[in-house]
Amino acid sequence: MNIAVLGSGCATCMRLHHMVEKVVNDENLEAEVEYSTDITRIVELGVMHSPVLVVDGKPVDLKSISEKDIKDVLCAKVKNEAASDGTGCSCGGKC
Repeated sequence: MNIAVLGSGCATCMRLHHMVEKVVNDENLEAEVEYSTDITRIVELGVMHSPVLVVDGKPVDLKSISEKDIKDVLCAKVKNEAASDGTGCSCGGKC
């Protein structure tokens, strides 16, 4: 799974990036996490705000910037991928 946090470099953007990294590490998810301040990428996605959480090239709408919401989104993505390829969840049932 490829995860990107796109933002302006503000405190909120950095907070989201750190929370995403924490969730990925805490849940032992197989994911690459990047942070970018390239505003062009946000515009290309058609999103009119920042920060933006992008998972596998698609912007994700978070209810709030919280570890719980990030965990819910990322673990749902892992479960959906596991269900579609028949391999089972990579988090060992934690999510």
